[in-house]
Amino acid sequence: MTVSLSLPGLNVADKAPQASVVETGSERLSALIAAHLDFVWRSLRRLGVPTAHVDDAAQQVWLILVRRLAEIESGSERSFLFGTAVRVAAEWRRKLARSREVAATSETADDAPDAEELLAARQKRLVLDEVLDSLPEELRIVFILYELEEQTAAEIAQLLALPPGTVASRLRRARAAFDAVVKRLRARRVAQGGAK
Repeated sequence: MTVSLSLPGLNVADKAPQASVVETGSERLSALIAAHLDFVWRSLRRLGVPTAHVDDAAQQVWLILVRRLAEIESGSERSFLFGTAVRVAAEWRRKLARSREVAATSETADDAPDAEELLAARQKRLVLDEVLDSLPEELRIVFILYELEEQTAAEIAQLLALPPGTVASRLRRARAAFDAVVKRLRARRVAQGGAK
């Protein structure tokens, strides 16, 4: 027997299915956050959002996901999250450029202890950030997904809705640009009397 309580503008029987949809959406959201939290954070960081702002940018990505969750087909969540991260990272880069924050200033918030290994790792990350920042966005995205996220070219083509040939071409160009920037940085360090 189904009991229906009707008040002006409210029918409890009509509201019950929506509650289960919300509950299912909440479970789906929790599963997506658990599965992709690190991916979103790494993607934002590698797309040029300074460490001091990555948590705020990630929160934006998750809020957008919450608003659009019902529209996203099952299985395409990772693609949606990465596309959203690309747009949010671009907004943050523009915002920070307008406010004239310098990357070095925003990086001081996460200074590590004086341990040599932590310092070396931090310096390597800064160099990687500098190299990635020098790549055009379309090349950087493919490079990050292939080289750092270890996705296959086929997965990247599906994720970005690009033909496989375009992915291969962008990856080849990204690698060449990456190598050129690394060579310039090494030459600059040698000229300044530093280590290679």
